Amino acid sequence: MSRNILPVFALLTSTLFLFLGNGLQGLLLPVRGSEEGYSNEVLGFLGTSWAAGFVIGCFVAPAIVRRAGHIRAFGSFVAVICLTVLLTGLFIDDVSWVALRALTGFCTAGTSMIIESWLNERATNESRGAIFSLYIAITLFGVVAGQLVIPFGHVGNTSLFMVCAIIYCVAILPAMLSKAESPQPLKKVKLDLRALYRNSPVSFVGILLVGIANGAYGTLAAVFGARAGLDPTTIAVMVSSTIFVGALAQFPAGKLSDRIDRRFVLAGLSALAAVAGLAIAIIHPTHVYVLIGMICVYGAAANALYPIAVAHANDFASSEDFVKVSGGLLLLYGIGTIIGPTLGGPIMTSFGPYALFLVTAVSHLLITAYSIFRSRQRAALTTAEKDNFSTMPTAPAPLLTPESASLDPRAPQYPEEEADLQKGAGI
Repeated sequence: MSRNILPVFALLTSTLFLFLGNGLQGLLLPVRGSEEGYSNEVLGFLGTSWAAGFVIGCFVAPAIVRRAGHIRAFGSFVAVICLTVLLTGLFIDDVSWVALRALTGFCTAGTSMIIESWLNERATNESRGAIFSLYIAITLFGVVAGQLVIPFGHVGNTSLFMVCAIIYCVAILPAMLSKAESPQPLKKVKLDLRALYRNSPVSFVGILLVGIANGAYGTLAAVFGARAGLDPTTIAVMVSSTIFVGALAQFPAGKLSDRIDRRFVLAGLSALAAVAGLAIAIIHPTHVYVLIGMICVYGAAANALYPIAVAHANDFASSEDFVKVSGGLLLLYGIGTIIGPTLGGPIMTSFGPYALFLVTAVSHLLITAYSIFRSRQRAALTTAEKDNFSTMPTAPAPLLTPESASLDPRAPQYPEEEADLQKGAGI
């Protein structure tokens, strides 16, 4: 194991600090914004602008990397993120925050694509699975750990903004000092919505709706907590717990979906998430432990949906289309996370903070209904015909880019000797 990890240790270290910064900044802004009296609409736009910047970055960043090179582009992207964090702390202004958040999302897409392509090229066919699993674990741990930094600082001053900038600066060093050779140029991202829908209607509709629900909750959960009277420490625990239990729930849910029709698992989990969301919206639990417990039930169901929907799409995709389908679904999820916060903010303003869970409940009920409907339109695959389930990180916005699909061990790979020949020939 260590023999496989050592060649990419520096890149994985940079990944850890990048996602530490992402987790801290992503929670700090809505909590501080709530204290500053920003409206729900503005706080929702913070998530919308980040997700929009991320999706745009997936399309535009490859051209920047091809022109500047991986190392210079990586350093430049992280430097811009550091500047945006510091400017956000200096200028407490809602319009500036929304604009800077979009720039952060754009640069985050660039840094993630560079690291993922770098890891992909350094990995061998034998080590790819271990590196991919570790990469996913690091992204999840980084986001959760970054969020839990909140209780150790004061949200009302600039200290946490400076800590976040320092974390991003540290992220530059391992990758910049690494001896790993720069990988081949990033691939140009393509999004074929018609082909994605034809491949699997349930995955197409489901992932878009999962993006809407996760985008609304992930961006506005901290706002909900502040409006509900929770302190910053409790908010950090609440948001982090949702991601943690969601990651754990993927294992049993995925194993179950390997044995029965994945559409039934999607329908059941979505129904559970909808019931939990509706219960929170109706009961308005005031006891902290009861509230966090109900939200954990919601998070366990909601955050297990995305990888099952991806696995269902891959069941019907040919092996050579795996990268195209997986990458396209990631971008479709990103589009959903743009829509979710845009809808959630005004609804919370009109109906109160607990109405956030009405937005997620409607999305999950639609997934349930459509999954059941489609199960009657197309026969289920046998267990032998299914693709293997693989856990994937889910959060308010995409944690992975289309480049990660090439790193996935399920992606078609050339034999190492043939790959070396092709690289030498410039293919």
